[in-house]
Amino acid sequence: MKVTVLVPTFRRPADLARCLSALQRQQRAPDEVIVVVRPDDAETLACLHDPAVKGTLPLRVAIVETPGQVAALNRGLDAATGDVIAITDDDAAPRPDWAQRIADAFSNDLLLGALGGRDWVHQKGGILDGARPLVGKLRASGRIIGNHHLGVGGAREVDLLKGANMSYRREAIRTIRFDPRLRGAGAQVHNDMAFSMSVKHAGWKLVYDPQVAVDHFPAERFDDDRRDAQTMQAVRNAAYNLHLILRDHLPPLRREAAWWWYTLVGTRVYPGMAHAVLALASKRGRATLSRWRAVRTGAHEARRRTAS
Repeated sequence: MKVTVLVPTFRRPADLARCLSALQRQQRAPDEVIVVVRPDDAETLACLHDPAVKGTLPLRVAIVETPGQVAALNRGLDAATGDVIAITDDDAAPRPDWAQRIADAFSNDLLLGALGGRDWVHQKGGILDGARPLVGKLRASGRIIGNHHLGVGGAREVDLLKGANMSYRREAIRTIRFDPRLRGAGAQVHNDMAFSMSVKHAGWKLVYDPQVAVDHFPAERFDDDRRDAQTMQAVRNAAYNLHLILRDHLPPLRREAAWWWYTLVGTRVYPGMAHAVLALASKRGRATLSRWRAVRTGAHEARRRTAS
């Protein structure tokens, strides 16, 4: 079984070098490594031409002209030749048994369409070391349970995977691509959710195994969706993406249930009316109200898009 590792990257040469170094230390060497890069990213291109960075990896560079993670991932899928395409971020470092575990999982289960694993998040000089048994689930209300970075326990089936650590059988994604309708200047939030749910809805098994692990060093994003200062446009885009995906993948009754749950209740990330009411009595309520307005605007735009 041939395993391709796909790494989209943009203006993070030091992070990319760490990722490639981790791939060189794999117990089972990847059969192909594809790095997708923009033609105007001179620093990254220079990094990829450094023999010390490339090492002995079977490295190929794919150039993508269109900005954004969705275009980069689709460019990588088109370039990949493996039976399995293992995707990780440029700011992640797969652990030494990562590729071996991926190859074994797909070889041992012919119904397995996609496999995800834990990303151990490094931040503020430490590692997020929580433990959550519930991972990658879509509730009846439409609420998303992520927790891929905190998952514990054995391998089990899930509803969605996380982009920093997800692998796909080529046959399962033969007619599936990352959704170009998704909004965002760079990351296009929830593109991993949309893609993995499409694979599951095509009849394939999605599995999360926390032993298939990468170390994740969340790096700066060069768009509106900055990790430390998200703009309201980024919030609006994320809400649009979330509701577009839910409306695409849920049956009509669950779709409406999700709409009203997010409208009335919501979450901290996507506040609903309950959060807005509580914000009126809070000294810090202005920020919540701004976020609520951005979320509702994005949600309504997605609703109109899918109704047309």
